[in-house]
Amino acid sequence: MSQLAEFVQRHPIMVGVTVALAAVAVAIEIRHRSRGATSIGPNDAVRLINAGAAVLDVRKSEEFAAGHIIDARNIPQADLVKQADTLKKFREKPVIVYCDSGAASNTAVNALKEQGFTKVVGLRGGLAAWKQENLPVVADGGKKKAGKAA
Repeated sequence: MSQLAEFVQRHPIMVGVTVALAAVAVAIEIRHRSRGATSIGPNDAVRLINAGAAVLDVRKSEEFAAGHIIDARNIPQADLVKQADTLKKFREKPVIVYCDSGAASNTAVNALKEQGFTKVVGLRGGLAAWKQENLPVVADGGKKKAGKAA
């Protein structure tokens, strides 16, 4: 114990920085847990989809038609609040929301939570991250466009 006290006396700046970084890490963790998980990676999304989660694409209809995750529903972000009632059967079920990069889906996740959805999460990195993991994407015709079977 005396060695610890001696170390603290000889290296106060190092100890202070370590304590400050630990406090920041704890604060970030508490903040993250209080908000609940709001985004998941592509591999976790595959697990949720296989367990029956709904997939919601909030991109424009043209972007959706060019390529989307299999069985995804398309409701553009601008229409999301107006059309939230079409998703009411998923209020208590997992819903994965995605866009191109993940930025717009965060807004959509918050909007759905305000509408009473309890298990809604965003796809971290959006469709770009999905494609980067080489997961399947289909065009409107239903044919695979990129990636391979999950």
